[in-house]
Amino acid sequence: MRERVAVRLGEIRVARGEGILQAVGLGSCVAAILYDPRERVGGLAHIMLPVELRTRVPAPVGRYATTAIPRLVEEMVNHGAGRRRMYARLVGGAAMFDTILAEDGPALGTRNIEAVRKALATAGIPVRGEEVGGHFGRTVHFHIKDGRVVVSAVRHDDVNL
Repeated sequence: MRERVAVRLGEIRVARGEGILQAVGLGSCVAAILYDPRERVGGLAHIMLPVELRTRVPAPVGRYATTAIPRLVEEMVNHGAGRRRMYARLVGGAAMFDTILAEDGPALGTRNIEAVRKALATAGIPVRGEEVGGHFGRTVHFHIKDGRVVVSAVRHDDVNL
């Protein structure tokens, strides 16, 4: 049986060979998934916000798109992945409460998606698939062995990326 590893809010996990990385209940958060198919190295960052907030207490690096993506790439390389072989898939970034919370500008989920895309472009990592936006939460299961990503949501069909 394959080991399932939950990637919680603000966490980054990288695995090699086997196992399943999963992020449950993605709303406005974005799961950034990186994969090197030759080495079968995969990683997932559960990103909560687009940019770092200035706080007195240090926050996990994986919480922000601007810090999570560089760290995820670094961890992938440390596990044997090749930068040029890596590609990304994105899941989440929903506008969960836009009808409840009056907000100027794009919804948080949209800002998260844009920040993750920008950070990946800066890192030179292409995006090969997305299941983002909308007004509903998602759960993602990333199978390291074959790179398969399965996205599920209540009252929606599963999506394979």
